[in-house]
Amino acid sequence: MLIKTTRLAAAVLAFSSLAAFPAHSAVTFKAVLNGEVAVIDPIATTNYRTRDFAYLVWDTLIAVDSKGNYRPQMLESFSSSDDSMNYTFKLRPGLVWSDGTPVTAEDCVASIKRWAARDGMGKQMAARTDSWQIIDERTFTLKLKEPFGYVIDALGKPSSNVPVMMPKRLAETEPNKAITEVVGSGPFLFRKDLWVPGDRMVFEKNPRYTPRDEPADGLAGGKRVNIDRLELVTMPDLATAVSALQTGEVDFIQRLPYDFLPLLKGNPDVVLDNKSSGVSSMMIAARPNHLQPPFDKVEVRRVLQVLFDQKTLLSAIGAPADQGMVCPSIFMCDAPFSSTALAERVESPSLEKAREMLRESGYNGEKIVVLDAADISTIHIPATVMADLMTKAGFNVEVQSSDWATVAQKRWSKKPISEGGWSLLPLQWEGYDLSNPMTNYGVAHNCTDGYAGWSCDTETTALMAEFIKATDPAERQKFIDQIQARAVDTVSIVLGGQFAPVNGYRANVKDMLTGTGIPIFWNLSKQQ
Repeated sequence: MLIKTTRLAAAVLAFSSLAAFPAHSAVTFKAVLNGEVAVIDPIATTNYRTRDFAYLVWDTLIAVDSKGNYRPQMLESFSSSDDSMNYTFKLRPGLVWSDGTPVTAEDCVASIKRWAARDGMGKQMAARTDSWQIIDERTFTLKLKEPFGYVIDALGKPSSNVPVMMPKRLAETEPNKAITEVVGSGPFLFRKDLWVPGDRMVFEKNPRYTPRDEPADGLAGGKRVNIDRLELVTMPDLATAVSALQTGEVDFIQRLPYDFLPLLKGNPDVVLDNKSSGVSSMMIAARPNHLQPPFDKVEVRRVLQVLFDQKTLLSAIGAPADQGMVCPSIFMCDAPFSSTALAERVESPSLEKAREMLRESGYNGEKIVVLDAADISTIHIPATVMADLMTKAGFNVEVQSSDWATVAQKRWSKKPISEGGWSLLPLQWEGYDLSNPMTNYGVAHNCTDGYAGWSCDTETTALMAEFIKATDPAERQKFIDQIQARAVDTVSIVLGGQFAPVNGYRANVKDMLTGTGIPIFWNLSKQQ
């Protein structure tokens, strides 16, 4: 009887302990991004949603912190010789891939080579590389054949294409062929078996990931995951998404429509994040197809510079005065390499002047096909306005609307308009990419097949080579101004206005890293 009583007492005590310390309740965080992830290979595409996906499941050798400093991430250390012609990189000990195999120097060199074959900055570094050498399992070196002062900037490049690390067997995939398997080095695991295109992607904490032993800071530091499950939810209808944020059905929305901000500002359950600089701001832009008539003629392209009124385009997306600005710099305003060279070309828009220039350009009424990503409001709305302005100026315009995934594929077609080609690609670009000539889509891929639009100017190529060799800040800015002047004169891209995006998240989300322009889902916690 004593034994039975003791067992009963023990059972009661155990039950009481469980009641005092309840089992962990799984925490799910739901986020709505500015578009859907269609391709999961960040080397095969420059799509920003693919980049955001990449930061969840892969890590980088070097990362940028909130102050713009380049810091070791997967690396324990990096160093260079006195003449900056030789670099040594050493991995942190104990790093493993999500399948449990160790991360090696050989994996990293293969990853860098695949990235460099696609990325503009990577190509510049590769052209000046003599060799990569494996020293041991954790150490590798780079030997340059000519000076390139941006090695660390390149390997720590924060935006598309991001030089993420992959196992060698995946990194040896042909660069233009997208990988379909994810073996990650980052803080989250991608549950491909739960991926429902058009609905959601599911991620879980990577139990094999070892964060750095330091606070998270921007894209750098200790990437600690404090949630059990992350869902990227597809909600093309923005009103539905905003309603879901208000009710708590979702926890985060990237790039809220400006016209919803007054409503959300009065909601104590929603936090608005509008911290951004020129680097983390966005630029409305349009990329003419330089291969196909009529934009193969610079005289016709220059009409667009006079026609696209930045104030009109910013007003169309609803950007408040403190969130939007007219910017003449292809390298972003309020940014390190901002330039005002030939600013007068874009500062005095005029429909009448555009009509006159079009009449004098030799335009023969050729059809203009505008690719419209209708599922992204900050692309769709400017595309509609651009098409309307072009029609009023006298262009023969046809708008082809589809989702961004379709546009992203179609933009690579070099076919004539009569065979399904295109003429103009309205876009939104981030300052991370535009603020440096070696990553700027308007000049970094000049005279290459690296980015749709295929602009080519031999003077720009020569100026880029001089900029890369320059070390003095004043000398660099001199080349920046000259590169900007060539880009404006040849109309490699047409600017439509700079704006600061606003993200929104629930007030019960704590320690969310903001101001990067890239959604970050590590470090945060969610109160139940």
